[in-house]
This record gives sequence, C-alpha cells and structure tokens, in this order.
Amino acid sequence: IGWKSLAVNVSDIAAMGGIPLYALISLGLPGTTDVDDIKKLYRGMLELANQYEVTIAGGDVVRAPQLTISISVTGKALNDGILKRSTAQPGDQIAVTGYVGTSAAGLRMLTDKLKFDEETTFLLRKSHQRPQPRVAEGQKLVKSGVKSAIDLSDGLMSDLGHICKMSGVGANINVDKLPLHPAVKANFQETALELALSGGEDYELLFTTKPAIMDKLMKSIATPITVIGD
Repeated sequence: IGWKSLAVNVSDIAAMGGIPLYALISLGLPGTTDVDDIKKLYRGMLELANQYEVTIAGGDVVRAPQLTISISVTGKALNDGILKRSTAQPGDQIAVTGYVGTSAAGLRMLTDKLKFDEETTFLLRKSHQRPQPRVAEGQKLVKSGVKSAIDLSDGLMSDLGHICKMSGVGANINVDKLPLHPAVKANFQETALELALSGGEDYELLFTTKPAIMDKLMKSIATPITVIGD
C-alpha cells in the first residue's frame, strides 16, 4: 500500500511531463496501530521514492479513529512547458503507453480469488499493487512537442472524457487497437474489453498529438506506444 499510495501522486506529475521532487506524507492513526505496519508502509514509499529520486521531505502524524494517508507531491516543469488536458486539437491522434486493463484484471483476480499460473499471478498482482509512473515518458512527450496528456487512473474512457471536455473536442476510439496484455486476453476473454476501457489504475499515459509528431515519437521512445484513435 505504501508503494501505490505514493505512485498515484508521482503519476500526477508524470502526466504533466514534470519532474517529481518532494513528497509530504501525513498519517492519521488509531491508537492500536502496530508500529511494524507503519514501517512496512514507509518501506514501500521509500522504495518508490528512491527509484524516482523523490525526497520525502516531511508531513505529520495525528491520532484518528481510522487509518488515513494524505500525500502531496510537488515537482517542476521542464523548460519546454507542461502537458495539459485542455490542449488536444482536432486532427490529433490518440495514443497510450504500455498496456491497459492489466491493473483492473489484477484487482479482479485478488477480489474474486481467481487462480492462474505463477507468471500470470505475479504479473497481475504487480500491475495492480505496484504501478510504475511514466515519469521519463512524460518528459519525453514534452520534449517531442506533445501538448495534451493525462494518466489513466479512472479508466481510459473516463480519462479521455476529461481531455475531450477540457479541450472542447470529441474522440473516435478503435477498440480493436487497444493494447491488451496477452495474459489478460487469455484469462479474461469475456471481460477484457471492459477492463481496458473502464478498469482504471493502470497509470499509463494517454496523450494526443499530430501524426507527424507521433511518428517521430514512436521511433525514438523505448516504451511501447499504441495509437488507438483520433
């Protein structure tokens, strides 16, 4: 829970193409809280903070009737600017990094106690519990001239809706182009599309840009990028 709690906030910086710098973490703890549980919580957060060079700069601890975790992450923009939800334009292509629906499949596996082979179980659990914020990718988008992006937290259709609303545009999506992991296709045949479109919590980057910029970007970035619409 520590890793994911901080990853969600770092991903917000990644979605703007920024550089995450500092995290403030405040905890509300019942009096019966086990100290070892708090140590485990912070181990997860420190592991992610170290990976993304984020400094946990402070916060607060207070007594509370139930556990609460409040995290704020601050960062800075690259000199080239930031990615926004309000800058998509007619004629842009819509693309997404990595896979979609994998985290939701992991949640379904855990809540429904589904049994898969060891490799699939590890993949789905990691995708849901330890998402990787696309920090370097967000910065690459900014440097390449991309103007519009969002991270996939609420689900692809919902988050794309945020861009459309803020930018005053509509969108066409080719569902056959959605990047589904083979493990999700094989084990969630009837619900894979639903997981990809509305599952959420993948924390991949959904972005829009002109075809010429998209072509150059797909040749220069190692992370898989899939054009899914316009």
